[in-house]
Amino acid sequence: MGKSGAGAKTFRIRKWVNLLGPIAGLIFVYLLFAAIGPESFHSARNLETIARQTAITGTAALGMTLVIISAGIDLSVGSIIALATIVVALLLRANVSPLLAALGGILAGALCGMMNGALITRLKVVPFIVTLGTLLIVRGAAKGLAREQKMDAPLSWLNNLLAALKPEQKWMVLPPGVWSMVIFAIIIWMVLRYTVLGRHIFAVGSNESTARLCGIAVDRVKVMVYALSGLFAGLAGLMQFSRLTIGDPTVALGQELDVIAAVVIGGGSLSGGEGSILGSMVGALIMTVIRSGCSQMGLPNWVQEIVTGAIIVAAVALDRLRRRRIS
Repeated sequence: MGKSGAGAKTFRIRKWVNLLGPIAGLIFVYLLFAAIGPESFHSARNLETIARQTAITGTAALGMTLVIISAGIDLSVGSIIALATIVVALLLRANVSPLLAALGGILAGALCGMMNGALITRLKVVPFIVTLGTLLIVRGAAKGLAREQKMDAPLSWLNNLLAALKPEQKWMVLPPGVWSMVIFAIIIWMVLRYTVLGRHIFAVGSNESTARLCGIAVDRVKVMVYALSGLFAGLAGLMQFSRLTIGDPTVALGQELDVIAAVVIGGGSLSGGEGSILGSMVGALIMTVIRSGCSQMGLPNWVQEIVTGAIIVAAVALDRLRRRRIS
């Protein structure tokens, strides 16, 4: 009983550390740039810009959180985002209604994710290799559909999802795309916390063999997880289209690294079994705040890339350190 109680207490402490650590990191990073950066950094306009930029990475991170909790990885999300922008643009150019065009882009992402899950479970190939391959396949498909050029599309309400708010829209506080990210984050949090699927995702990530022995349909869970990852990448692609107002097959190069880093910074473990939606959202905010701060200070792109790379290495190192302490 004593050991069990001590173990439960240790688990609760580790859970709170994983949750409060990223929040403390976000506060520190924001206050640092607010102190050393220009006054424009902490202006209301820049805060809105940070929220808009976070919506893309944050939305994709919702699906990636599920994948990483299940002990998987999805390197294809950046390519799926690009493909979704092309699908939306193509459908709009074909005079399809904006709503159906948006659903088409999201569905394309979900199908790509389902393909990832099917290949991983049927071929028994590790997720890293499968999604590395589909990264190239999906990117190539996006370039082929777009004939290797950017695609203009008719103006519609989709362009306003992540557009800066007009004076008469200030009552909304944040653009619709940001609110959609928040709503979906709450939904996925509830799925992880209160549903059988959520418990099965954690079980598969913690110990796949034990999950099988307990009667969990591991392959089905994996396919669902990757399908949801693709779906949210498709939704992120819709946000990207709204931001660019065009379809671009070359957009979101390396975006998958930002998404993975956001989840790991937020307490997700690359070994599986750990992760939270709130942590992933905070991790996405940290990435955006750092980039915004570097940009506001006029630092060149190569410095921003070095900083981003260092964050990714530090996030993975912290994840390994956490796992070592647990074991």
